[in-house]
Amino acid sequence: MRRPVLPGDISSAARALLHVPEAKRARLCACLFAGAARACAHMEQGMGLHPRWGDGTLSAAARRFPLADEPPLDDVEYLACTIRVLRAVHGRIG
Repeated sequence: MRRPVLPGDISSAARALLHVPEAKRARLCACLFAGAARACAHMEQGMGLHPRWGDGTLSAAARRFPLADEPPLDDVEYLACTIRVLRAVHGRIG
């Protein structure tokens, strides 16, 4: 994933994680980042939108999956999902 990560990307990814059981979140998170990277490479090759993963953004990758309704940030499970996504972003840039 080489596109800028925006707040909407974080929210969409966290909502995708929130929609699955906790035991499946790490795997889905890795899948979202891999899908976004795949789509970004596809776009950089001049091939347009990736047929499955979209435009290379984390939000587009997340929206391939069901998303939970966005709860407030003080929702413990949503906060945990948001932190997981932020840590994954940090791990890729830092």
